[in-house]
Amino acid sequence: MNMTEVYTGMSNMYNAGNVSGNGTMMMPDFSSPINQVLNVLLIVILFITMISLGCMMEISKIKAHLLKPKGVSIALLAQFCIMPLSAFCLTKTLSMNPTKAVTVLICGCCPGGTLSNMFSLLLKGDMNLSIIMTTCSSIAALGLMPLLLYIFSQGIYGLEKAVPYVGIITALVFTLVPCAIGILINHYKPNYTSVVIKGGLSIWAASTIVVAILSGFFVKDVIWMIFEPDMIFVAAVMPMIGYMLGYVMSVLCRLSPQCCRTISMETGCQNIQLCSAILKVAFPPQVIGPLFLFPLLYITFQCLEAMFLALCFRCYQTFKPHAEHTLVKQP
Repeated sequence: MNMTEVYTGMSNMYNAGNVSGNGTMMMPDFSSPINQVLNVLLIVILFITMISLGCMMEISKIKAHLLKPKGVSIALLAQFCIMPLSAFCLTKTLSMNPTKAVTVLICGCCPGGTLSNMFSLLLKGDMNLSIIMTTCSSIAALGLMPLLLYIFSQGIYGLEKAVPYVGIITALVFTLVPCAIGILINHYKPNYTSVVIKGGLSIWAASTIVVAILSGFFVKDVIWMIFEPDMIFVAAVMPMIGYMLGYVMSVLCRLSPQCCRTISMETGCQNIQLCSAILKVAFPPQVIGPLFLFPLLYITFQCLEAMFLALCFRCYQTFKPHAEHTLVKQP
């Protein structure tokens, strides 16, 4: 079975679920200008996000964490074990078809996202570790993401030869280039760092809103596919699994409370911009259909659950001062 046959089979499965009552296909017009604009905007958002992330990096702090890599190593292990395995188990438990399964697997195998930095800040985590971890996971994903997708796709019928590894590796390489640009800006032109970050975040926010609106309009007739019970269940459960198991794993490894909270956020927060770009660009549009919008559903639950955990932590701090601020050194 070659790649074309696999994609044809997946496309047929997608089409079978998108026939209207009068027998006509309810497929979006993938040749429309809106689709082309969406492709460009997704790349722009990913590029800007990674430049902003790079501007938050300091080479001296990168070296410090690499010389004492315990926290980073545990975080990488949590990121690339817990989330891919959770995604695989959920797809098997819910008996998802190949199209949905590959969507969830790609989301689960993505590296950590920049939102984890914001949530780590809300939870008073170790910001140096958070930013280093986001960058290290993006670099590690260059080899680990294709490898993990290959391993787990073997366990799902129809996906053995359906994962576009070349497109995924290309997208991953593309994320490292702007990140490196951001690091160089911060190192050689630190006066411009705050301007780049603020401007990047503003453009990112505006572009994200535009993408959400255009995407909704583009797939308005078939958008119901991502609101099916199994997809909603996965989007709601998978981030919380990452948050909880990432924290438990860090505690078992005897890391500091700050590092535990940071790794929790790094594990549960996926790089949704990268996931969207891969789904939209690497797959034929007739195959992935409206499922490229799944990351938007996922990020909604990801943010809501992280904010809930941050609220719980803040309430805990208010009513019961935690141990890391009340320890008294013994003489």
